[in-house]
Amino acid sequence: MRHVLERFAAKSLIPFIRDRSGANAVEFALLSLPLLLVLFGTVEFGRMYWTQHVLQDTATAGARCVGVLQSGCSQNGTYNAANTVTFISGMAAADGITLTGTNINVNNNTTCSGLSGFTTVRVSYTFATVLPSVLVALASGPQLSATACFPNQGA
Repeated sequence: MRHVLERFAAKSLIPFIRDRSGANAVEFALLSLPLLLVLFGTVEFGRMYWTQHVLQDTATAGARCVGVLQSGCSQNGTYNAANTVTFISGMAAADGITLTGTNINVNNNTTCSGLSGFTTVRVSYTFATVLPSVLVALASGPQLSATACFPNQGA
C-alpha cells in the first residue's frame, strides 16, 4: 500500500514541479492587488472608526471637565476657556490626534435636549489616510466630528 501511495504522489507532483508556464505567478499577480486593496482599506476604515471613537471620548471628557469644574478646565474655581481647550487637546494628543483651538468649540451655558444649564463640547477633525493615492475614497480627508453634553454642577 505504501508503495502505491509513493508512486501516486510522484506521478502527481512531478508534472506540477516541471511545469514552467508561469500560470501560478500570473494568477497571483492578478489577485494580489485587489486583495491588498481590501486589506489596506479595512485597516484604514478601522483607523477612521477608532479616530471617531477617540473624538467622542475626548468631547465627553471635555464636557464633563467643564460641567464639574475639574482643575484642568478651571482657574480659581471658575470656568476657564483656555484651560479647557488645553485639556481637550491634551486628551486627544494622548491618543495621537492633534487638535487645535479651531477644532474645539466649548459652550459652558447651553441647552441639550431642551434642558438648560449644560456644557456642550464639539470637536472636529479631518482624517488623513496614510495611503491617499491608493484609497481615493479617503484621500480628501473626511471630516469627523463629535458632540457631548454634560450638566453643569451647581447651575
